[in-house]
Amino acid sequence: MCIKRLIHRKKGGEEMEFDRRSPVYEQVIQYFKEQIAAGNFSAGSEIPSRRELAAQFKINPNTAQRAYKEMEEQGLIYTEGNSPSRITEDNTTIGKLRIELIDSALNEFLSVAKQLGLSSEEISVLIHDRYEEVTKHD
Repeated sequence: MCIKRLIHRKKGGEEMEFDRRSPVYEQVIQYFKEQIAAGNFSAGSEIPSRRELAAQFKINPNTAQRAYKEMEEQGLIYTEGNSPSRITEDNTTIGKLRIELIDSALNEFLSVAKQLGLSSEEISVLIHDRYEEVTKHD
């Protein structure tokens, strides 16, 4: 699932533009997954409360609650007692998340490549060349 969104930094936080084709709570979960996998939310770091997230993203608090509940069930975040929720510290979960996201992106890419009639050799060359181009700037 690749959800495109724009996040604008504003004085009061971030504003997220949601895709109308899928539920908002799923898009919030996807946002957290991408941030965790990229290392932007480090293991064990505190995340906004459900109310704070709802206010930041201008969503219904029940939507934020549902997203947090699902993320807890998936092991992406945890909450102990009345403490703030935190990003998982389980490296296995984070590793699986990275694989899940790259696998999803690859499946989408390969689906388009197949529709365009590209051979496996053409795909390999394209990936290699693009990787070289991207890492050249690092």
